[in-house]
Amino acid sequence: MQRRKFLLNTAITAGSLSLIGSKGLGAILAPPAYKLTPLRNNVGIFTEQGGTIIWMVNKEGIVCVDAEFPEQANHLIAELKKKSAQPFQWLINTHHHGDHTSGNISFKGLVNKVAAHANSLTNQKAAALKQGNDDKQLYPDTTYTDNWKIKVGDEHITAHYFGAGHTNGDSFIHFENANIVHCGDQVFNRRYPYVDRSAGASCKHWPLALEAAQKKFDKDTIFVFGHAFDPDKVVGTMADLKAMQNFMERLVAYVDSSIKAGKTKEQILASTAIPGVTDWQGDGIERGLTAAYEELTS
Repeated sequence: MQRRKFLLNTAITAGSLSLIGSKGLGAILAPPAYKLTPLRNNVGIFTEQGGTIIWMVNKEGIVCVDAEFPEQANHLIAELKKKSAQPFQWLINTHHHGDHTSGNISFKGLVNKVAAHANSLTNQKAAALKQGNDDKQLYPDTTYTDNWKIKVGDEHITAHYFGAGHTNGDSFIHFENANIVHCGDQVFNRRYPYVDRSAGASCKHWPLALEAAQKKFDKDTIFVFGHAFDPDKVVGTMADLKAMQNFMERLVAYVDSSIKAGKTKEQILASTAIPGVTDWQGDGIERGLTAAYEELTS
């Protein structure tokens, strides 16, 4: 009887797997697409879809920097609850774009405070009004215009604003004891960046903001980037900030010299590379070219 039952169950299982197919089985057996990666001193990153998230867990509570999208934020929250029963103390946004703030709503009723630069809040509200999704937002209730600092347990967290770059509201968030900095989208590591002129971006000032960041932090700082051409390289070093600064400087110089040489906007936007830059990749080179052209000719 037991053998007959075993054979029956085996047949049912085999039949089910044949119906699922190899791809379906792979999806079932595959690990989650999201990943929590510890970095240093109870601080790590979460990656799935959207801008990279930093998380911190200590004896006083949980802090997150950025929130990706609602589904992804829910994955993050579930994983952090497995790590700690402490409350979610702060959610900090590096800037307003939806791939960093759409997931804020998943923290509603859960996190004590939400913080961002004042310009980031203004931009988030303007974008929500334009897109008609104000009801899907959790806006920052704490804003700042320069530096801002909090303490959670044994960790001091400071937000630094070095001026316009990717937008006019981008912050560098520094976990001081761990010496880890979230750069937000001020660094697209080896990937052609999006430059949001509608939200006060500045190609000319962007490298100056990156230069200020390099002076503020040190050689032992771990830097986390909003995006990277290689998804596994959203964590890096001071050299990556310098490389991003070099890219932005060369972008502006190239567009400026092209304008002075009498090239048309169409000719400039047809460029497939920036002279002196060999390691930036991906789609979207025209986004930076367009933004630089518009800024230099406005």
